[in-house]
Amino acid sequence: MATIGSASLHAPAHAGAGLAKPLAELRAFLRQFFARAFDPYRPELHYMRGPGPAWRAKHPGHQNRALPVI
Repeated sequence: MATIGSASLHAPAHAGAGLAKPLAELRAFLRQFFARAFDPYRPELHYMRGPGPAWRAKHPGHQNRALPVI
């Protein structure tokens, strides 16, 4: 009858080396994810949605339609 020896229950000594690459990849992914997720630049806040007061002053008779809110 075969028995399981204590040596087969433990990982080999070089198993930590195989785990280093996936952990490094995970760390790189998380670093890039948080850098993009919490980037303070938000271009949608700087997007001009229509003509401003200078354009309206140059075109006094033009009807300005309201844009639909999406």
